[in-house]
Amino acid sequence: MLALPLGAGEGEGGGGTPADAVSGLVVVLCALKLARDRQRPLTRTGLVVLALPVVAVPVAALGAASPANALEGTARYYQILALVPAAVLLLVRDRERFRLVAWALVALGLWQGAIGVHQYLTGTGASYAGQDIRAVGTFGASDVMGMSTVVSYGLVCAVALALGGPTPRARIGARVCALALVVPLALSFSRGAWIATAAVCLLQLLLGGVRRAVRLLAAALAATVVLVGGFGVGTSMLEERLSSITQVTAAPDQSVTDRYTMWAAAIDMWQEHPVTGVGLKNFPAHRDSHASIALSAGSDVAGAGAAYHRQPLLSPHNMYLLVLSEQGLLGLTAVVGSWAVLLVCGARRLAGAHRRGHGLDCALIGCGLLAWQLIDFVYSDIGGPSTVLTAIVFGLAAWWALSPAASEKTGGR
Repeated sequence: MLALPLGAGEGEGGGGTPADAVSGLVVVLCALKLARDRQRPLTRTGLVVLALPVVAVPVAALGAASPANALEGTARYYQILALVPAAVLLLVRDRERFRLVAWALVALGLWQGAIGVHQYLTGTGASYAGQDIRAVGTFGASDVMGMSTVVSYGLVCAVALALGGPTPRARIGARVCALALVVPLALSFSRGAWIATAAVCLLQLLLGGVRRAVRLLAAALAATVVLVGGFGVGTSMLEERLSSITQVTAAPDQSVTDRYTMWAAAIDMWQEHPVTGVGLKNFPAHRDSHASIALSAGSDVAGAGAAYHRQPLLSPHNMYLLVLSEQGLLGLTAVVGSWAVLLVCGARRLAGAHRRGHGLDCALIGCGLLAWQLIDFVYSDIGGPSTVLTAIVFGLAAWWALSPAASEKTGGR
C-alpha cells in the first residue's frame, strides 16, 4: 500500500492510511490463526519484551488533553510498538519467509527511490534551497522523511543479503540493489537517514569480513562518485548538506536550531513532570510555554504537488525525548529497556550465526534494521505514513532475537 500515492489528507496530523488499515487486518488474521491453532502465542520473554514499550501508555493517556487524543495516541503506540511487531513475530515461520519480507523492503525502496530520482531530474520534488528537487517519492512534501526511511530500510536489507545471501545469484542481485539505492538516499537530503545508514552499513560490512568490507566500500565510493557526481547541480548541494552535519553546533541552520529548541523544551517538560510526563499527545500544547524564542513558527513546505504553506512543529523530532516528555521516566525506561533486550538477544544470535556460517544474512537484517531505527530515533519519532514500516522493522528484529525458528537451520543457508 505504501507503493501507491497518498490521497489528499492521508497520513497528515496523525491520521490513518490504507497501509495502517492493512496492518490492522494482519493483526486480526494473526489473532484468528492463533485461536484456530489453539497454540501458545508467545514465550514469556517475548510477551514481556513486546509489552514493555506500551506499559506506560495507559498512564500517559490519563493525562491527555481530550479522550480523542488519548484514544488516538494509545492506538498508535500499541499498533507500532506491540501489536504489529507481535504479528510479524508470530506469522514469519522460517528464514525463507523472513528473507521474503526483507526483499519486499528492498523492492519498495527501489520503487520509491526511482520515483525520487525522477522527481530530482524533472524538478517535481519537494522544495529544497529554492528548487523543487528533493526526492520524496509518493510521500509528498509534508513527509520528507518518508522516502529516505523506506530507501534506508531497503539498503540495510540489501547489504545484509549481499553479504550472506543463500545463493550467489541472490548476493549479486542484492549488491546491485544496494548500489542503486545509494542514489535516492543521497537525493533525499536527509541528514539523519544518512548518518544512521552509514553507521549500520559500515558495521554490517565489518561483521561480514574486513577484507570484503574494504573492497565493497571502495566499489560503493566509486559508484557514488560516478552516479551522484554525474547529476551536476546536486553535487554542490550534497556537499553543502554533508558539511552542515559538522556545523550543527558552530553555525546551525534554522532547522537544526528548531530541533535543538524543541529538544530543550521536551527536557523542560520532563523536569516538571518527571515520572509520568505531560500526557499523551500533549507536547504541542506545552511546547510554546517551554521553548525559547529561537523556535520558528514552523517549517516551509512546498513542491511535489503541494502549494506553499507552513507546517507546524508538533513534536521534538526525537523519539526518546518525545516519550520522555509525554510519558515520563516510566515510559522511557520501559521503551528503552525493551529495545535493549531485543538488541542484546539479537547480537548474541548474530555471533552464533557468524560462528556457524549460516543465517548470517538474517542476523544482519534483524540487528541492522533495529540498530538503524534506534539511531534514527535520535533525529525522528513515530508519525507519518511510513511509520507502519517501523512496526514491521521491530517485528523482524523481534523474530530474529526471540523466535526459536531463527536459530534453526531451515529455509536456506
